[in-house]
Amino acid sequence: MKRILPAPLLSVALFALWLVLNQSLNAAHLLLGAALALAAPLLSAPLRPLPVRIRRPVVVLRLILTVGYDVLVSNLQVGLGVIRAGRRPPHGVFVKVPLDLRNANGLAALSTITTVIPGTVWSELALDRSVLLLHVFDLDDEAAFIAHFKRRYERPLMEIFE
Repeated sequence: MKRILPAPLLSVALFALWLVLNQSLNAAHLLLGAALALAAPLLSAPLRPLPVRIRRPVVVLRLILTVGYDVLVSNLQVGLGVIRAGRRPPHGVFVKVPLDLRNANGLAALSTITTVIPGTVWSELALDRSVLLLHVFDLDDEAAFIAHFKRRYERPLMEIFE
């Protein structure tokens, strides 16, 4: 059954979406919707992410709260940096962060966290996944930033995924 319907909920959702978008229940739309609902999950199966096994749910909750807090604080810091830009221009730099995290799902979560936090931009990941290049909006101490980044984001993600 898994071979025919690798993602049954996705198939049902695609079928329903097709019918809603076409606003029709005639035989042609039912047949085309069913074909789409069967073919799309089969064709996209190789693109699906690896199965995730979360090892520490409490750490997930703590990480979500940490990221939420950091988003608020970073918004204020970037806003103040923009306001002060005339007197003290921000010192934007690229930072190479050595990574210990190797799990693909963990790296995807890290990229999302980095994208959400104002003032940081995920620029490049080394092919061997050992170094992450980030652009930071305003930075004075690179070593302190790297230690902060690894402690607040990478270490919890390693506990969760590895």
